[in-house]
Amino acid sequence: MGRQHDPAVWRRRRARGATAWSSEMPHRTLIDAATLLAALAGSEPLVVLDCRFDLADTDAGERAWRERHLPRAQYAHLDRDLAGARTGHNGRHPLPALQAFAQRAGAWGIAPGVQVVTYDDQGGPYAARAWWMLRWLGHEAAAVLDGGPAAFIAAGGQLVAAPPQVQGRPPYPVHAPAMPAIDADALLAALATTPIVDARSAERFRGDAEPLDPVAGHIPGARQRFFLDNLQADGRFKPPDMLRREFAAYAAAPAAVVHQCGSGVTACHNLLAMEHAQLAGSRLYAGSWSEWCSDPARPVARG
Repeated sequence: MGRQHDPAVWRRRRARGATAWSSEMPHRTLIDAATLLAALAGSEPLVVLDCRFDLADTDAGERAWRERHLPRAQYAHLDRDLAGARTGHNGRHPLPALQAFAQRAGAWGIAPGVQVVTYDDQGGPYAARAWWMLRWLGHEAAAVLDGGPAAFIAAGGQLVAAPPQVQGRPPYPVHAPAMPAIDADALLAALATTPIVDARSAERFRGDAEPLDPVAGHIPGARQRFFLDNLQADGRFKPPDMLRREFAAYAAAPAAVVHQCGSGVTACHNLLAMEHAQLAGSRLYAGSWSEWCSDPARPVARG
């Protein structure tokens, strides 16, 4: 059905006698730990993706998943599952072909009408990347676990070691991309009039330090909003009204905003925060700084 899930799926489930948690489905941005616990105890279709990752040790997340993970969780590797092939000029985590990701989603058991929950243990950036890509695919019923595994355990949940039982499905039905994005050429052409939000830390944005990419600095005209600023002290997202006030400073119209970061990952956290605050429609520059700085002809700002 393109951008929207099939509402008839949810109507049929409610007619069968939906559980308390599924009556609130689909969850499209965040899901709290108590709601996920209820979902895991129910019989409704549910796919859980463990997106834990470490840029400095790319096997660490999968090792952690093999040791302990949320019940039913399958592992989604940032490099293998949530990114395409690198060319040296398309960034560190370019988007894969939509058809390739549709096949991966089907292998995880994702189909229209199936609720998906993603999580990581670093505040949600990798889970947000999976969330954005699922929405990009056209799957509306995708949500990030608010507070991650810590919130799940605090709510009475337990991590498990047993691998999940997975029932693969055919590739997800492919339509036109359902989340707006922009490429480097289009962004360069509209640079003077485009509000850009950079999700990296302040020191990386200023160019004081650059541990991952060969050039330090930022895209001219960009404004910095560290993705962790979307969270409260307990690791959960700030309330929607607070996020709405904070993001209002970047543009009058959410659809005008372009989000970027180092490689198109933490930018998805800001996109998720805006969507949770009912500020939908912003674009992702997936190549982000790692792609931008690969071409010396593109302008660079520092400070």
